[in-house]
Amino acid sequence: MNSKVEETPSLLRQRDQFVPRGLVTAHPLVIDRAQGTELWDVDGKRYLDFVGGIGVLNIGHNHPKVVAAVQAQLQKVTHACFQVVAYQPYLDLAKRLCEMIGGEQAYKAAFFTSGAEAVENAVKIARAYTQRSAVIAFRGGFHGRTLLGTTLTGMSQPYKQNFGPFAPEVFHTPYPNAYRGVTSEMALQALDELLATQVAPERVAAIIIEPVQGDGGFLSAPVEFLQSLRALTEKHGIVLILDEIQTGFGRTGKWFGFQHAGIQPDLVTVAKSLAGGLPLSGVVGKAEIMDAPLPGGLGGTYGGNALSCAAALAVIDAYEQEHLLARGEALGERLRQGLLRLQTRYPRIGDVRGSGFMLAIELIKDDLARTPDADLNQRLIDEARAGGLLVIKCGVYRNVLRFLAPLVTSEAQVDEALQILDAALARVMG
Repeated sequence: MNSKVEETPSLLRQRDQFVPRGLVTAHPLVIDRAQGTELWDVDGKRYLDFVGGIGVLNIGHNHPKVVAAVQAQLQKVTHACFQVVAYQPYLDLAKRLCEMIGGEQAYKAAFFTSGAEAVENAVKIARAYTQRSAVIAFRGGFHGRTLLGTTLTGMSQPYKQNFGPFAPEVFHTPYPNAYRGVTSEMALQALDELLATQVAPERVAAIIIEPVQGDGGFLSAPVEFLQSLRALTEKHGIVLILDEIQTGFGRTGKWFGFQHAGIQPDLVTVAKSLAGGLPLSGVVGKAEIMDAPLPGGLGGTYGGNALSCAAALAVIDAYEQEHLLARGEALGERLRQGLLRLQTRYPRIGDVRGSGFMLAIELIKDDLARTPDADLNQRLIDEARAGGLLVIKCGVYRNVLRFLAPLVTSEAQVDEALQILDAALARVMG
């Protein structure tokens, strides 16, 4: 047991020596194993994981259906590159996602590796289809860490730093934020002004939006805003891209966040929880738009890897067989009510928000301006970890605490997390 005590410090020193400081690790832990909503570090301490690989593990750690599917595929084909030969898991997954998103409409899907890669390809496809170049994104949005992804991201720090010059022809406009007084009407007026003063609608290839901003602070786009955005893009022939990388696969209570608004997007980007922890992303969209790039214009060596596609098919099966959409919605309501109770006791929880099992609290200072309090948030994260709960921050000012627990979390684990959070709040505010 004594040798185990020394394991974490030694490994963290190794991390500092060989991993660059730009790659931040939110918690000073080295994990050894994980299952469902729980993980254990190399010293044997158990934690409740309410981060889930930042929304990657909606299905939970090491779900048996996913493990079995990957093991079976490992005996057949691990990788062949879809641009060389086709294989059935890719084809089956494309069919299922097109049916899930497009219904009876003609849709097609292409697979890649990371969420940022999906976003990049969605923009390429939109530009090819419209023969236009400009793209509009939203302040507070997050779309990846590649050059174009960073340009589309509507936050300056830590993502943009001194990494410019950035990709041209990208414009940003406000995202609705009820807590900060930005209504749907105000956001739509700002978008109209942008189209009147900075870029004409006939030059815009695409508008990209998260139905619930992830890293931007778990802000939900109101139904009327998404519906108005859909009407505006249809009027001007602009491709509407829904970035469902964090909101997809049951996180908001439906398969995809856009479904709450009853709209049909032109392109949808997927990643994170798509493959239960294996690297896989995709663009799913209307067939005529997806077919716009000429042969050879899309691809990627690892895109749609056979193991990842097999895992994704198992993920979809598990959702359907275990009724995880309904379960996530019920768990989300349980967590929301618990957070609202904490808010009544701790007024520096300024807001409780989110959709489904994608919830967050915003921490503020004790003033009338609701000044964001990032320091309080970080202290709370550290105290929660000491109590055995892992959570991470988000928001433009990093003062929002987000919860992304797997949909296989038990009611008892939700209650345990709330108890740990309550004790942590008492310590940081006492």
